[in-house]
Amino acid sequence: MRITSRDRVIAGIALIGTSAMVLAGCAAAPTPVASETAVSGFLPCMVSDLGGFDDHSFNQLGFEGLTETAKALGVEPITVQSNAETDYAPNIDQLVAQGCTLIVTVGFALSAATVTAALANPDVNFAIIDDAADNNFDGKTDAPNIKPILFNTAQSAFLVGYAAASYSKAGIVATWGGMNFPTVTIFSDGFAQGVAYYNTQKSTSVKVLGYDPASPDTATFTGGFEANDVAKTTAQNFIDQGADVLLPVGGPIYQSAAAAITDSGKDIALLGVDADLFVTDPTVDPIILTSVLKGIKQATADVVNAAGSGSFSTDAYIGTLENNGVGMAPFHDFESKVSASLQGELDTIKAGIIDGSVPVTSYLTK
Repeated sequence: MRITSRDRVIAGIALIGTSAMVLAGCAAAPTPVASETAVSGFLPCMVSDLGGFDDHSFNQLGFEGLTETAKALGVEPITVQSNAETDYAPNIDQLVAQGCTLIVTVGFALSAATVTAALANPDVNFAIIDDAADNNFDGKTDAPNIKPILFNTAQSAFLVGYAAASYSKAGIVATWGGMNFPTVTIFSDGFAQGVAYYNTQKSTSVKVLGYDPASPDTATFTGGFEANDVAKTTAQNFIDQGADVLLPVGGPIYQSAAAAITDSGKDIALLGVDADLFVTDPTVDPIILTSVLKGIKQATADVVNAAGSGSFSTDAYIGTLENNGVGMAPFHDFESKVSASLQGELDTIKAGIIDGSVPVTSYLTK
């Protein structure tokens, strides 16, 4: 499935320019602590996308941020899982009918349904993870009661791309996504830039399969975010082409990549996205090099806590390396397998990205 991202690029840029407040995100996602007891009648709720709340990644982090903060506030949240795209609107409407005062929708796929519900229910607060809620592409959210929660993961993916290039013995790495949305391709974009930066710094020629920043419309996608035969075959194709580091972007599709790695019997490293897969899914620990972290849990917790205390704001949240809203996981079991100088190099690059001396472009910054 191909969806042009140009308009969402423009929308994302405009939102950054108008954002007046940035929450304190945290890539490590510590347990949220509520600031006070919730205001009377506060009822936080959440709708998942097709990945489900047990995806060890995107949805799960949002779910944990909601439920842990709600518990600290002394309220019982309502959560509903989507099993098909046709569930999105009915699920949101169901939560409105149950009296939810804050509805968090997880993922850009719910954008249209979120905007429709927000316009129809101006007294309900909404937040959407990984989307600007700007479906008419005018640079503003389409309803005055929606808070966009966005993450410039190109910055952290740049670090992971550099690390992948350093680790690769074959000089070939690969990245692909579930579907062609900016919040998916931003990972591959940053990853490819990080590999290119490594090649420039080290005079090497590590090759990236599956994504070319110069021609993003030729990128590889599985067509969805389910762990299925298509996702596994996609990973296997890259393995057959010699890639020994894989970055699948799209919730559970990493599980298919892990299965392909196991079946290959080859020494291939897997990279995670959103959460630290080494922590969230121990079944893949032996092959996890590192993960591109997105502070979804803490950002969600902060939004829920603010709404629960009566201080909800619709200003867009943008997670960056500077505010710890994005980051890179430790090497864990691979620490002894990477170059001894790599972590120091990454620390220097991170500082350069933050101060602007190492440029990283994405749909949020172009």
